[in-house]
Amino acid sequence: MNEKSNAFLETEPIGSLMRNYAVPCIISLLVAALYNIVDQIFIANASYLGSYGNAANTVVFPLTVVALAIAVMIGDGCCAFVSICLGADKKEDAHKSIGSAILLCIISGIILMIFYLVFQEQILTMFGGRVNEDTFYHAKEYFFWITLGVPFYMFGQAMNPIIRSDGSPKFAMISTLAGAFVNIILDPVFIFVCKWGMMGAAVATVLGQVLTAGLSIWYLCHMKAIHLEKGSFRIHGKLAGKYLPLGICSFLSQISLVAAMAAIQNMTLKYGALDPIFGQTQYAQIPMAVLGIVMKFFQIVISIAVGMAAGCIPIVGYNIGAKRNDRAASLFTHLLIAEAVVGAVALLIVELLPRQLIGIFGAANESVYYTDFAVKCFRLYLCMMILATVNKATFIYLQSLGKAFLSTMLSMVREVVFGVGFALLLPRFFGLDGVLYSMPVSDVLTFIISAIVIAYTYKFLKSDGKEQNS
Repeated sequence: MNEKSNAFLETEPIGSLMRNYAVPCIISLLVAALYNIVDQIFIANASYLGSYGNAANTVVFPLTVVALAIAVMIGDGCCAFVSICLGADKKEDAHKSIGSAILLCIISGIILMIFYLVFQEQILTMFGGRVNEDTFYHAKEYFFWITLGVPFYMFGQAMNPIIRSDGSPKFAMISTLAGAFVNIILDPVFIFVCKWGMMGAAVATVLGQVLTAGLSIWYLCHMKAIHLEKGSFRIHGKLAGKYLPLGICSFLSQISLVAAMAAIQNMTLKYGALDPIFGQTQYAQIPMAVLGIVMKFFQIVISIAVGMAAGCIPIVGYNIGAKRNDRAASLFTHLLIAEAVVGAVALLIVELLPRQLIGIFGAANESVYYTDFAVKCFRLYLCMMILATVNKATFIYLQSLGKAFLSTMLSMVREVVFGVGFALLLPRFFGLDGVLYSMPVSDVLTFIISAIVIAYTYKFLKSDGKEQNS
């Protein structure tokens, strides 16, 4: 084996590397997001579940994101650190970091599963599950079975970026696709044929996650650039202290989304009850169900944005380790342009085709209020998609440079200060519409900060390499 197995990251054209690494990462994250979305599509089109099942799915969704947040903190942080180690030819640190990350993921997955099982009703209530009795019943059923799959879900998601750091982005993609394929096949069987309802949707999801985890274990036994040893599998505290901060940005981008969703769902519950239409019992679940669908579409777009940026982490990390700042700067330019294009395409879709989008989620079986509110949500809530994708890419790119503190602080400002703050504040003045205004207002203010950070990043990359992380 060559001393530097991933040396091609320093020599191949930036555009080619970006395609080879970003596309599989995008597909992997898209598939991960589609697990819950596919469930919601089939649930929405099952007449015996409908908007009640949709609302229940929306309530549970943030709780799966908590598991994802912990997984990507471990996985993305380890991926960035391992890539830098390989660029600097420090293979011992690389294999010990991966072994430590595997143990951390398994332990945290089991702990989170137990916590969810013990405090199930309190957690669901916190996320707006008690909008009405039917929604709460479906939410409990779905959440219980999803919880049993949390350790498998976390393991598969954490290992995905680690597999990419070993130079196998395609296998990382295939392992996630295989699990999603199982979910898509089993969902209609369990929901429409077996009539298992919310339990069927959850079990199909968990079985897909088990397959992804199994394929990840197989790959870890056949790694290319890194060889895991018995001594790798210990909690190496010193190394964990180096790679976990590099994953904090990924963690906060997900966990703060949970905080924002909790705020949005509770404000939707509160101000929906004051609405002349949605204050009626038979329509009470509609705002919760619709906002969940809109946030799922946003999750798809942001998965593309994050996947594009996260896929570049091994490339940036290796070139920074090899002191090729010029290549890292070129990749940053390519990334920002690509992210803006993704945001523009998404914006055109939500502004021009909102009725077609909501039609996928069972609008034909619902009242006219369901469709009208959905059209309004898509057009208002997601009107600043271009800025949202550029913001996300900027934060993740900083993470790949090893600037964990700056990346973390910017994510905190966007998701917690702006995201949660405006979700709580604006409804006081604009009622239910205030919930919809919170997203674009947050993205505009964040972009002002991002523009400054982008200029700073180019200045850093053009320096002579002596500048250190602050």
